Amino acid sequence: MSKNYFTLPSEKTAKEFGKVNICRHGQQSEVQFTILMELQGQAAEGWKTGVALDASASMKDWYGRMLEGEVPPQMLSHYEQQGWVKVKSEDGRTVQSFQRAAYEDAIQRGYLRSTENIVQPLAREFISYLAGNLDAQGGSTVIYWAGGNGEQVEVLGDFSEQQCREFVIQGASEMTFGVGTKLVPALRYFLQRFPDAKRGMYVFITDGKLDDLAEVKEETRQLASAIASGQRNLVKCILIGVGDAIHEQQMLELDNLETGTNLDIWDHKIAKTMRDMVEIFAEVVDENQIVAPTGTIYDDRGNIIKRYTDGLPAKINFTIPTNSQWFELEVLGQNIRQILTPQNAMTHQN
Repeated sequence: MSKNYFTLPSEKTAKEFGKVNICRHGQQSEVQFTILMELQGQAAEGWKTGVALDASASMKDWYGRMLEGEVPPQMLSHYEQQGWVKVKSEDGRTVQSFQRAAYEDAIQRGYLRSTENIVQPLAREFISYLAGNLDAQGGSTVIYWAGGNGEQVEVLGDFSEQQCREFVIQGASEMTFGVGTKLVPALRYFLQRFPDAKRGMYVFITDGKLDDLAEVKEETRQLASAIASGQRNLVKCILIGVGDAIHEQQMLELDNLETGTNLDIWDHKIAKTMRDMVEIFAEVVDENQIVAPTGTIYDDRGNIIKRYTDGLPAKINFTIPTNSQWFELEVLGQNIRQILTPQNAMTHQN
């Protein structure tokens, strides 16, 4: 019997929960969810952190480095006649490239304007949060990746919570925007930079279009094997999708990658649907951590599905009838309801 897996998107997840995964097979479904909370105690110690910013050409719009608007056809023809427009390929896309004279004229006439830089405030928020709340040295390492031929990395340095507030983020300056998007070099940079870190959390901000997905999967399996065998310490990687043309399927494939171990290296989020920075810890929970003295789970008919009398853990697993529309967690005097309808859920089959 085939199994259908669903991961509920953030906007469909109860605010108290981190991540809700559902595996439906026949009349029963397995549900796993985490309690959303910042790391505490020993689980919050010894982390090194980093933020990697996609510098491929497809990201130019989101750094405010492109122009938007529309040049009237007659004016475009005029620019072409003047030799002010060229056609070229960037990161797999055919684009019209205005020469300086063309775009200066179009801006002056009000036809064009710069795109909004949505990466800068988002990156500042992640850097600030990781540096101020998690990094053992109080500084998160920042790099650009996917520059040049798609494999180049530009290191910006380590930034504290205070320093990143005025940090200008407009795309790489020492390398050109990349003609491809290769994630492996960026991943290896962090792994090689902090080989002895007790724990590592690395955030990759991207539009999700990866040209080396197969290589990333193999690198991830090797990493998981090394962690499982005790050759290196825990590493957690998070893809953050930005823009309005995110290749989420690739991100989902990494999120759900089978590594041959019980380790889940990758998680992914879509920036515009994130509710809080603490969501980056959705999968980084200690399943032995107790978050409440007791807890009870009910199905949509009021039946008790599972009862915790000796402490409610941060990661919870249970089985529920497949036709159940929701479940409720009763904890600390409140009832938290989670809808299970897979509409708009991210799915894959096994």
